Amino acid sequence: MSRDIVRRPGRHGDLSVNPSLEGEAALKRALGYIEKADAEGTRRVYASDWRHFNAWALRAGFEPLPASPATIAAYLTSQAGGFALATLRRRLAAIARVHREAGHHFDSKDPIIRNALRGIAREHAEPQRQAAALTTAEIRQIVGTCDTGLTGLRDRAILLLGYAGALRRSELVGIDREHLKFHADALEILIPRSKGDKESGGQRISIGRGKARETCPVRAVEEWLREAGIKYGPLFRKVTRYGTVEPNRLSAEAVRLILRKRAEMAGIQGTRLEPISPHGLRAGFVTQSYLAGARDEEIMEHTRHKDVATMRRYVRRAKLQKGAATSKLGL
Repeated sequence: MSRDIVRRPGRHGDLSVNPSLEGEAALKRALGYIEKADAEGTRRVYASDWRHFNAWALRAGFEPLPASPATIAAYLTSQAGGFALATLRRRLAAIARVHREAGHHFDSKDPIIRNALRGIAREHAEPQRQAAALTTAEIRQIVGTCDTGLTGLRDRAILLLGYAGALRRSELVGIDREHLKFHADALEILIPRSKGDKESGGQRISIGRGKARETCPVRAVEEWLREAGIKYGPLFRKVTRYGTVEPNRLSAEAVRLILRKRAEMAGIQGTRLEPISPHGLRAGFVTQSYLAGARDEEIMEHTRHKDVATMRRYVRRAKLQKGAATSKLGL
């Protein structure tokens, strides 16, 4: 994000002051690593948020960098009602990131900014949207729409692997054939990059074989690999209308479109507050595992959650399905 947003010279320490050719090359490499400190999706969203604020500030006659707390409060207020509170908070985080990268002090908790957000929340806040947690029964319906053609085999493998592995869509499309190791009873997967793996050291999970042939995630991956003829490289790829498999990996957006299409075919619909999205595969795994009696540490080991509070948000949603509190009232 540094090169895309902050283009002012003299903000990168001694290397920016009359650097030699060697220093210039080192600076270029350093900026490249800095930009890769966050996931690609995070960088893309933050860059978009900054451009939105920057354009608004210039139109309104305010200085965008550095921006005063009053300018930030005015911006947030101007967007109130048109965007969700979570979106405004994310944009505030993006603005703060740009300021800090540019060497400016920025206090997101300044009273002017904080009170503006509190006022917006009182006036406009709505329940936060969250992905519908897909259950095993719904997954069965969804993958039931997949035929035995290449596209159907690929989609089945994506959906079952995403659900059984509690994988994010970026993790799904990042898997290569070389990251898979098949055992008699399970599939071992090396996840090369993930949101929770900040150092990109890779994380391993194991997915056991299912009881039913049509919903076994390991069998689904095996069949896709065999029919697609994939020996190395990206696991999930585009299938052309002519029935050929392209060499390039699918995008994360393609996973969203595949799930949405298959859910519609299965007659499964989300709501405005709980839409159908790939995150529902991960949320569904946690929900279903909890309802089946899995312990917190078992779930977290598989989902790779580092914060128990984050994982417990899914568990609280699962508890709502059980009505545990009222079950003891004898009604």
